[in-house]
Amino acid sequence: MEADHKGSPGTPRTIKASEFKAKCLKLMDEVAETGEEIVITKHGRPVSKLVPCRKKPTSWFGRDRDIIRIHGDIVAPIDVEWEATTDKGLDLDP
Repeated sequence: MEADHKGSPGTPRTIKASEFKAKCLKLMDEVAETGEEIVITKHGRPVSKLVPCRKKPTSWFGRDRDIIRIHGDIVAPIDVEWEATTDKGLDLDP
């Protein structure tokens, strides 16, 4: 059997379909553990890709709770006066 082919950094590794068939369960465990994809080829052409299964979030609510931080009061008014203008640049204050 031919050894797995490691691609250049950033490209998935490739494996012949016959070798994948012989090592299927081991490769599935490896992909689940490392998160790296494996491209399966037949006659040198890519035909399939083994990728890790990622759990999708059930809701978008709270998705960024560990990323976004609020500092200070975001509801209190600020000490800045705004001037309203139209899209033509005319001042609307009387």
